[in-house]
Amino acid sequence: MEVKGKIIVALPEQAGVSKAGNNWKKKEYVLETQETYPKKIHFDFFGERADQYPLNVGDVITLSFDIDSREYNGRWFTSIRGWKAEKADATTPMAQPTMAPVGDMLPPPPAIVADESDDLPF
Repeated sequence: MEVKGKIIVALPEQAGVSKAGNNWKKKEYVLETQETYPKKIHFDFFGERADQYPLNVGDVITLSFDIDSREYNGRWFTSIRGWKAEKADATTPMAQPTMAPVGDMLPPPPAIVADESDDLPF
């Protein structure tokens, strides 16, 4: 899947050693979509991708990612794992969604037909 947006938070890198003795690292970010109603998306790059895609606050990117859910002690956790980030050109801003004028979204008013049998005064 893909999403476009702007990096608004870059969290500190996390690193450690797995139970198997392998080193690991993870870099987390928060991306805000540039829509009429922006959404904030927390995602991470794990392993070598943490160094492969260094991102900074303010970068406008297209993020390719996978969503994964897993169960632990009867609770479910979902993560968004990025696998590719492409920075947008500084010269070509991202397209903003266009909105139709409010008048174009309304249905036409119903035709009023005078009924001679109606004797109400209003």
